[in-house]
Amino acid sequence: MPSGQPAGKSIVALVAWIVLCFSAAAFGSQFMPGEWYAALKKPTWNPPNWIFGPVWSALYTMMAVAAWLVWRRGGFRVNRLPLSLFLIQLFLNALWSWLFFGLKNPALAFGEIVLLWLGISGTIVAFWPRERTAAWLLVPYLAWVSFASGLNFTLWQLNR
Repeated sequence: MPSGQPAGKSIVALVAWIVLCFSAAAFGSQFMPGEWYAALKKPTWNPPNWIFGPVWSALYTMMAVAAWLVWRRGGFRVNRLPLSLFLIQLFLNALWSWLFFGLKNPALAFGEIVLLWLGISGTIVAFWPRERTAAWLLVPYLAWVSFASGLNFTLWQLNR
């Protein structure tokens, strides 16, 4: 195994990264769109609500695998910066739902999603020299958050 981590420890770590990423998802899912969101003016390109669950499930899985791939290259001891950036962006990811749906504040959520976008970008850059596959696994996530940022901004502007 080229990672330098024992196979059993590596599998446990993969499961831990999956649990961590889906814990962020679980936190965010406490703040559902509801009636407030349904009443907002939306652009014609607003996706249907049913699409978000499958997309986010795939993205959280890819995020977990990406973090695990970097972790396998020496753990936190060797990869403190890239894995810390990953954890920061994961926190920002979970925070967005609370700001947008929980506080019903698209303006604040937009400012925060810009920070999330920067956090994901920084994580990709930090992952690249350690494990390119991990960096590539985060690209669809960055693309989705880019789209979500545009949607967040548009919803804010349409519903001032």
